[in-house]
Amino acid sequence: MQRLDKMVRLFAVLGVAAYSAAALITVADILGRRFGAPIIGVVDIVQLCVFTGAWLVMPFAFLTGAHVGVDVIVGAVPRPVALVLRGFATLVTLGLLALLLWHGFATFKTRTAFGDVSQQLGIPIAWFWYPLLAGMAISLIGAALHFAGILRDDQPTEPAAHV
Repeated sequence: MQRLDKMVRLFAVLGVAAYSAAALITVADILGRRFGAPIIGVVDIVQLCVFTGAWLVMPFAFLTGAHVGVDVIVGAVPRPVALVLRGFATLVTLGLLALLLWHGFATFKTRTAFGDVSQQLGIPIAWFWYPLLAGMAISLIGAALHFAGILRDDQPTEPAAHV
């Protein structure tokens, strides 16, 4: 379990690195334009970095329970009931993630069958799908680890805003 937890956290670090790369490339392009040396294909590169960041960070939110949720009911009931509600919500989440991964992979096969590429640099569209599929698969692991924590009763019943 610790290895899976570390893997989810590593993906989150890689996602943050992708966001950082997008920001640095954007700043470099802005500065480069002032000196007549813009970055060619900046839109494609930044889109790929932001897309990658979003999908690689998402599993950490499932792992820690930091994803967006409505805690009005859970906050108003006793802890045992709150744990059951959180457990049920996590099971539903696992089902939805599995369904999204299944359909996402089917769509990936269709979208990449024709060899589509990005508009500016010709980046294969598959490169945009790899982080999506990896993020979705790792999100399943993060949500399963979160569910295991609920079963062990070591998950907070309050939202993880401080994480």
